[in-house]
Amino acid sequence: MMKASRITAVGIVAAAVLWIASGHLLPRDSAEGQAAVRPGEAKQQPAFRVSVMNVAIEPHSPTLTLSGRTEADHKVNITARTGGTLIELRVKRGQHVQKDDVVAVLSDDARKAQVAQAEALVEQRRAELEAKRTLIQSGALPKLDMVNLESQFKAAEASLSAARAELDRSIVRAPWAGVITDVPAEVGGAAFSMAGKEIATLVALDPMLAVVEVSERKLAGVKVGEEAAVKLITGQTVKGRVRYVSKSASATTRTYRVEVEMSNADGAIPDGITAEVVVSLQAVPSAKVPRSALTISSAGDIGVRVVDGQSKVQFVPVKIVEDLQDTMWLSGVEDGARIIVRGQDFVRDGQLVEAVDEPNATAAK
Repeated sequence: MMKASRITAVGIVAAAVLWIASGHLLPRDSAEGQAAVRPGEAKQQPAFRVSVMNVAIEPHSPTLTLSGRTEADHKVNITARTGGTLIELRVKRGQHVQKDDVVAVLSDDARKAQVAQAEALVEQRRAELEAKRTLIQSGALPKLDMVNLESQFKAAEASLSAARAELDRSIVRAPWAGVITDVPAEVGGAAFSMAGKEIATLVALDPMLAVVEVSERKLAGVKVGEEAAVKLITGQTVKGRVRYVSKSASATTRTYRVEVEMSNADGAIPDGITAEVVVSLQAVPSAKVPRSALTISSAGDIGVRVVDGQSKVQFVPVKIVEDLQDTMWLSGVEDGARIIVRGQDFVRDGQLVEAVDEPNATAAK
């Protein structure tokens, strides 16, 4: 009995050894072996599908948006040019005045008397000149007296002109049309002299300026004569034109002053209000693409991926001409290029893809 069991055990071990040896010595007809023998029959993976759009290069004028303020084209402090007491003030804050309108009147201080005296002297010198002219021409008086008489007459006329000018200075007038924004003087003020004292502040509201500061990098695109849109903080939008671009930078900010002139005949735009100026820069050949089409290369360059004629992916570095939030204008791509707008972040350069036009495209696989 023991002998039969031992023989059975030896047989089982021998069978197991033979089975294991058959796996190493005999060839296996498996699916892997068949695939190795016939590689051409292996299942091919489908090309990755991406959505593309054809772009067209066209001139595009980017816009530059800057914050600034409105500023009156003319602003002056009206002052008295002679002495005296302020006896009459004919303007008030907010009043519109025209050129040569009377703003204030100073005390006479004998100015009219001085004019009358000068007029009398002129008449006297004229009479003396006419009376002696005949005597001089007849030879009764020397010709040198004629020169003296003419000199005295001209001197009298000059004194009269000076007296009249002094009288005119007592009437303070507006130098040009505008709005009175401040009246610091008061009637009866400056009992001794009003000479050099500020009477009122005059501001010309038409035209009105929008003043902004432009950085040195963007200065080259701003040109005199270019159109601009001015958006006021009140919600009003006014068209204007660039009239001045500074050639000297600010010592503190290194920016350049730019003035945009706007029509303000009705005076609706106040002086000193916050404004946003949108300036159109020089046109640049560029293409309009969705913002989502932008990607970054392994080297850190900003660009887009395109599909070439062999349906292979290529990375093209670009420059941003203008960012419009949803879309962007880019330079650096060729006219008619097929830019990948969906799936560009899931492919690599040189990869073979299936390009589908964006209007008919579905989500990328």
